[in-house]
Amino acid sequence: MKKNVAVIGLGRFGSAVSTALYNIGHDVLAMDTDESRVQSMMGQVTYPVTGDATNEQVLRELGVPDYDAAVVAIGSDVVSSVMACVLLKTMGVAYIVARANNDLHGNTLERIGVDKLVHAESEMGTRMAHNLFNPVVQGYIELAPNFGLSRLPAPQRFVDKTLKELGFSGPRDRYGLAVLAVKRRKDIILNPDVNEKLRAGDVLVLAGSDDRRDEVMDTQAS
Repeated sequence: MKKNVAVIGLGRFGSAVSTALYNIGHDVLAMDTDESRVQSMMGQVTYPVTGDATNEQVLRELGVPDYDAAVVAIGSDVVSSVMACVLLKTMGVAYIVARANNDLHGNTLERIGVDKLVHAESEMGTRMAHNLFNPVVQGYIELAPNFGLSRLPAPQRFVDKTLKELGFSGPRDRYGLAVLAVKRRKDIILNPDVNEKLRAGDVLVLAGSDDRRDEVMDTQAS
């Protein structure tokens, strides 16, 4: 369902969020005090706007209180980040997501009542650490220490074999890993059947321990 989302702050993080939201069909108001950043978003969001999100009158004139959600992506200016969140909360924006630079910043935003915090740097650091010595892993989301979701290409030795033949047959499969999805070109196969035969170019989304995942990749390399 299409939503109206205001994104405040158009650094690398805010620009990426704005473009992604727009590309999946939402109406996006992208706002920054830097006119050059706003100009760079022309054609990539619904409403690129130059303005000060710490000014209540500006937010009200843009209709932001009626938006379904707001993302405060302001980077190093913690004061502006907090002020923008306070205004959005006071004006009744239903759902507020904010980027936190550190724990103190995050704790402050939580006390204000921000609905979701994003620790962009620490999350990116976690992903990089998991990819650093296993370049086959294309993406990673940590669920617990040494356990998460991994996206990686199907090894060549998996091609033309079913998941059942490969040992991915359920919770107690050979690898201790669960195949949550298979990406095949533009198609996504969620919770694939054990009789699904993998093809060249398939990408797997696995859930399980990092050690077990790496064992599968080591076996591939050998």
